[in-house]
Amino acid sequence: MSKVAELLGCGYPIIQGAMGNICNPELVAAVSEADGFGLLATAFVSEPEMVRTQIHETKKLTRKPFGANLQVMSQHTPKIAEILAEEGIRVVTVSGGSPKALIPFLHERAITVLVVVPTVSVAVKAEALGADAIIAEGSESGGIQGFNGVSTMVLVPAVVDAVKVPVIAAGGIGDSRGYKAALDLGASGVQIGTRFIATLECIAHLNYKNTLLEYEDTGTCLVNVGPFQIRALRTPLAAKMVNEGETPEFSFGGNSIDASWIQGDLDAGILPAGEVTGLIHDIPSVKEVIEEMVK
Repeated sequence: MSKVAELLGCGYPIIQGAMGNICNPELVAAVSEADGFGLLATAFVSEPEMVRTQIHETKKLTRKPFGANLQVMSQHTPKIAEILAEEGIRVVTVSGGSPKALIPFLHERAITVLVVVPTVSVAVKAEALGADAIIAEGSESGGIQGFNGVSTMVLVPAVVDAVKVPVIAAGGIGDSRGYKAALDLGASGVQIGTRFIATLECIAHLNYKNTLLEYEDTGTCLVNVGPFQIRALRTPLAAKMVNEGETPEFSFGGNSIDASWIQGDLDAGILPAGEVTGLIHDIPSVKEVIEEMVK
């Protein structure tokens, strides 16, 4: 068993990336049932108690371990962290800011902390703060990005050389080739996001999933939304935002997420996705994705 699988209590060292409102209990449970490790997302939760409800719904679907992601930038994160501890969640990933305040809080409650990092320097700082493992996320990954990202191929081995805790690779991994490559780079496991959107169990609208299938390797772009960027599918809306350098308020966050991600209105908001979209050509079950990955 790999160091990461042992740390998480799962069969395969494959973590499902937390993907905002499309990270539904059915998807999380399916990943854990397939011997991966499912994660509930909390970044766009408007009411912390909603997380408790999602935990209960996930527990109805699986008895296997699953965790949650905490976004430092969310105002609800402190309360959500308390709820996770109360509900017996034992593994949490932290992203979107410094984990300095969260790590001791979570460790006091016997929760394992995996910190998502975009650079070697941030990885070293996270380890010094007490991170139990590092998720080295390359700039080809979907969703929130900084402005000085490093590709997975370079980032992962550099982080492996710089820290002593286990390293998980993220960004651009969508099949068995990417999985094995990540392990060859020195990672002890992988985190998968975009590939799990295009699965039967994911709540994302079929329009979203089909767009993932249609777009090729150049089908994503970086959309500047102010303090950070979003790697998203190059839909007409996203392309217009990039070309004109303007970010309409409706395009990311709030009601636009539900309208575009869940209801399938591709003009209502941008659709986060990684460059791995160029390798996605079908919509299988989560179990089929994981079995192909570790074959």
